[in-house]
Amino acid sequence: MEDALLSPVGFAILSCAGLLTKEYGPDPSHEVHIHKTTKVQSSDTEIDLTDALEEEEKICATAPIFVMKMQDDDFTGEIVEGLKVDAEGKKLTKDSGIGEGSVFVDYYTIQSSGSIDELQIDAENFAGYYYVEASTLFRRQSDGVDMPAELTFPNVKIQSNFTFTMASTGDPSTFSFTMDAFPGYTYFNPTRKVLCAMQIVKDASAMSTSGFDTVFPHKEGEVIDESTNDSAEGKA
Repeated sequence: MEDALLSPVGFAILSCAGLLTKEYGPDPSHEVHIHKTTKVQSSDTEIDLTDALEEEEKICATAPIFVMKMQDDDFTGEIVEGLKVDAEGKKLTKDSGIGEGSVFVDYYTIQSSGSIDELQIDAENFAGYYYVEASTLFRRQSDGVDMPAELTFPNVKIQSNFTFTMASTGDPSTFSFTMDAFPGYTYFNPTRKVLCAMQIVKDASAMSTSGFDTVFPHKEGEVIDESTNDSAEGKA
């Protein structure tokens, strides 16, 4: 199976990952840490991250904070130490010595768990067994007609190995999940186990064209001129 737009719930079902939603714990005000990196301009005494943070989001003062100076989009290797988080949780401050210029900040923020969906994949939980039904088309060799076909896998187990792919272009990444088929009973015959069953609906037929006229008629004395018979505009 391959999916390009997989929701957190769908991924949790397929991978048997634990899914934590806004109902995180008994306390609705529960907070979580989110990792962030930001490139920003600094002054000699502060680094203002207000524009990089949401209104209710703030910098965690107890988590590690790393700041490195940059020049022309390259790291200089010079690390800024001794920074503190201000009372509002939006700025990093130091009495002096930061220096004006571009800096790269690696830090953690605190957000409400109500805005976070968290997936946890561990070694104790594996995907279970599923009853899978799928629809496809089966092309008849004799006349090329596509007929509806229903595939049934009564007992499959999704393999625990899968690969994350990331795209810098912004296009949806695809996730592939491989299933192992085992013998199982279909819903309607509990007497015989099968690995897979395919039903092909033979009564399906191609769409009738008897009510259509040709779009390539030949008329006596006609002259084809693209300027007057544009393909984008129908002509009577």
